[in-house]
Amino acid sequence: MYYIIINPASKSGRGLHIWQKLEPLLLEKKIPYQAMISKGKGDIAKLTRQITETVPDANLILLGGDGTVNEALQGICDLEKASIGYIPTGSSNDLARDMRLSKDPVKILEMILSGVSHKADLGTLSYGHNKNQQRYFAVSSGIGFDAAVCEEALSSRIKDILNKLKLGKLTYLGIALKQLVVAKPISCELYLDGGPAIHVDRFLFIASMIRQYEGGGFRFCPTANASDGLLDLCFVGNLPKLFILFALPTAFWGKHFIFPHIQHYRASQVEIKTSAPLWVHTDGEVSFQSDHIYLSCEKHKINFLL
Repeated sequence: MYYIIINPASKSGRGLHIWQKLEPLLLEKKIPYQAMISKGKGDIAKLTRQITETVPDANLILLGGDGTVNEALQGICDLEKASIGYIPTGSSNDLARDMRLSKDPVKILEMILSGVSHKADLGTLSYGHNKNQQRYFAVSSGIGFDAAVCEEALSSRIKDILNKLKLGKLTYLGIALKQLVVAKPISCELYLDGGPAIHVDRFLFIASMIRQYEGGGFRFCPTANASDGLLDLCFVGNLPKLFILFALPTAFWGKHFIFPHIQHYRASQVEIKTSAPLWVHTDGEVSFQSDHIYLSCEKHKINFLL
C-alpha cells in the first residue's frame, strides 16, 4: 500500500495536474494506494502523523516541493521506519536536483514502484528555551540572509508569475539582491563539534547543508554528501556587499569559495549565536527568528524510495 499526499498548490497549481497524469499508471498496474490532497499549511504534517500512527512503516509518496517534504518530516512518528518517495512539483526542487531525479514524473514514479531504496542523512534544528523546540530538514537549514530570502519568497506574487513562465529560479535571485541591500551588520559566533568559538564581527548568513543545493539551484556546498553523517557549512562573513554581488552568481556553479571570507566547514554538531534575532529556515520553510540555534546531522536516519 502506498499513501500518496499531493500538494495541489505546488508550482502554482501544477501539483494536482501532475497527479492526474500519474494516477492512471497506478490503476493500470493495480497497485493499492490511498491518495490525499493537502488543504493548506500544516495539513501535510497532520496527514503523515495520522498515517504513521497507524502504519509506522508506511510507504509515503509526496508530490510537492522541498517544503512539502519538510512538512511531512515534522509529522512522521518514526522516521527510521517510514519510507518516502518524492516526486518534485515545486519551484526550487533542490532535493530533486541533488538526487538527480528525472524531470519526467512518470519515470520517477516507476522508480519508486520498483522497490529500490536508499538511506540518507537527516538534519535536526533545535532552538528555544533549553532546546525544547525542534525541526527536521532534508536539504538545508540557514540563518540570516538565505532565510530572509526564503521568508520573502514564500509570500511573493512574482514567484507565481515566474513559475508559470518556468523561470522560478529568478525569484530567489531577484529577492536575494534586494535582501542584500537591506541586510544590517550582525555579529556571530560559530561553534563546531563543541570546539572554540569562530567569531565574525559582520556576517551575512550560514547555510548548514545536508545536500549541495538550496534556494533554487545555488550550489552552496558542492562537497555535501547526504550519507556521510556531516553537515557542510557555507559561512559568509566580513565581505563587502559589492563583493557579494559578484560572488552570489558564482554559487550556481559552486565557485564562491574563491572569494575571501566565504568559508567552508564540516561538522556533525553546530551551535550558532548571533547579536540579534534573524530569520531561520529549514528546507526553505520559515516560521520564526532566533539568535541562538543548534544543528546536528543524524546519519542514515531516513529511507527514500528511489
